[in-house]
Amino acid sequence: MTRYVVVDPLFEDVWPRAADHLRRIWSRDGPVEFVRLEAERETPLAEAVPDPADVTQLVSLGVEVEDERLSAFVDLREAFVMTTSMYAVDEAVAAALAERGVTVHDHTGEGFWGESVSEFGVALTINALRKIPQKYRAMIEGHDPWDLDLLDNALPGARGHQFADDPAFVNGTIAGKRVRVAGVGNIGSRYASVADFLGAEVAAYDPYADEPCFHRAGARRVHDLSALVGDADIFAPTVPLTDATRGVITADHVHSLPDGALVVLVTRAEICDMAAVRERVLADEIALAADVWDEEPLPLDDPLLNRHNVVHTPHLAGRTDDANRRWAEHLAAHFSPEGD
Repeated sequence: MTRYVVVDPLFEDVWPRAADHLRRIWSRDGPVEFVRLEAERETPLAEAVPDPADVTQLVSLGVEVEDERLSAFVDLREAFVMTTSMYAVDEAVAAALAERGVTVHDHTGEGFWGESVSEFGVALTINALRKIPQKYRAMIEGHDPWDLDLLDNALPGARGHQFADDPAFVNGTIAGKRVRVAGVGNIGSRYASVADFLGAEVAAYDPYADEPCFHRAGARRVHDLSALVGDADIFAPTVPLTDATRGVITADHVHSLPDGALVVLVTRAEICDMAAVRERVLADEIALAADVWDEEPLPLDDPLLNRHNVVHTPHLAGRTDDANRRWAEHLAAHFSPEGD
């Protein structure tokens, strides 16, 4: 049995650490042949492997495949082949290999980045509640953030000593807040469970989840999305982007959010009516904490940048070494042990 991992730069532009992690995991069981191609999409798979006829287990990541049957791999038993999409197997190659009796593997889920994205969402939430990025930047530019003595401010409604939260928006702790989550999958369930642990009153909506999903998330189940958003202090829509979920958070939902609510976006912006989100954020009606956007990269003159009610990051919540490692672990778990 010969195990091969062949990786093209196309794949490592998306998952720069995953192939090396997979090699380390497989190496625990025995020898692994590893080929890292130098130029993107220039070397076909059959040419990248010196002896294709000897390969029994194959992981091909972003490599050009000229013959979808991979006919040179005559003894191939198990395979995972990505060619153009770095998020899914090549369906044509998979079908052709399956017809030959090869067991074709897939990830069958996106749990590998659930921890990274959900924890990032919690961090964005805390940063938005306390305006930490804005305060950090203001400290660099002057001493105004330090001048919070009560006697130096007009009354009533003054900022007292060391009180710098904006009462126009939800602020302070996650504890005690009404946290509302749309989607209790890998990301949403973790986000909800952390909010529950920290003392929030958590409710969630997900028409495709069964009751144990809500129990594990520490969330009260809500069967109506409109009811979910109506009393939210913090609203986190965490569903993945599909044809069915595009725009699932409608303008009506956005406009139903209470004044001062915080919206947390960490999966895909297009699940929301972003025109409505922008309208309410720019009108100072709601706050936004976002890692994903309706236009990426955001233009430097985008009005959402550098606002007092927006915390923003450049779509990197899921791009951790941990997520790359989980990607490799999830894939390796599908393959049979060497020698079986």
